[in-house]
Amino acid sequence: MIIEFFTGIFQSILEIFQSGGVITYIIVLIGIYGLITSIQKIRYLRSISKSDTTEIMGTVTEAMNRGGAIEALKSISQYKNPVSKIISEALKIGYKNKTEVEEGMEQVFIVELSKMTKGLNTLKTIIELAPFLGLIGTVIGIWMTFRTLGVEANSTAMAEGIYIALITTIVGLATAIILLPIQTYIKSLIDTEMDKIELANKMTNWSYAVAKIRVSGNIPCALEALKEAEGIVNTREIIGEDINRANIQISFKPSMLEKSINNIILEKCDIKSEITESKLKQ
Repeated sequence: MIIEFFTGIFQSILEIFQSGGVITYIIVLIGIYGLITSIQKIRYLRSISKSDTTEIMGTVTEAMNRGGAIEALKSISQYKNPVSKIISEALKIGYKNKTEVEEGMEQVFIVELSKMTKGLNTLKTIIELAPFLGLIGTVIGIWMTFRTLGVEANSTAMAEGIYIALITTIVGLATAIILLPIQTYIKSLIDTEMDKIELANKMTNWSYAVAKIRVSGNIPCALEALKEAEGIVNTREIIGEDINRANIQISFKPSMLEKSINNIILEKCDIKSEITESKLKQ
């Protein structure tokens, strides 16, 4: 009984498609393409939204306390989403200057936004185009019906002709009605991810940082270069246990750092330096 019921429905649908003609097939094909695109987009957006900003920042804070910015970078590499990639760029302050970090964050944002919105314009076009294609099919069908009736008037033939002509409009509207809520849902997922990115930008607006540096020689020159640099608040030479790992410790304001730490020392003293540890604070 159930099998016969579904078989009857399938045959009715098949008959409608066959009666609708070429335009019906075109509408169905673009509708299927739009549905496949939507499913792929939803799967992608749901995969990148599994972890929120506070969870990632919690991982960053914990790793920062253990081993600084480098440890934090290693810890959040597991997430593979737009928020973690933007935070990763923000963690590079000191190794890069503030302009380079901001440009890096902007580039990541542009790339990730492009990935999130890819296919949306196509989906929007299908939703807008499907009803118009259906309307064109109906107009053509009615025109052909009246042309036939001009030769031989028949009310039954007229009713059947209009019925067939309206099929394309029904299919076009059905396609738009199915895809429109899906498009709205996709946009809501993108908006949620954008909110996370905005929160990540605010939470990585570091107010203070402490870094340990190892220079290859001429420590007094390096100390003088750092004291004169914009954004450096405090400098001191490390004497004691940490001297083999680092020989200078500095405090700086990330928002005021015009040059990277290594470039500050290189430009004035012409010596190589390496940041062995950098701890950033909100």
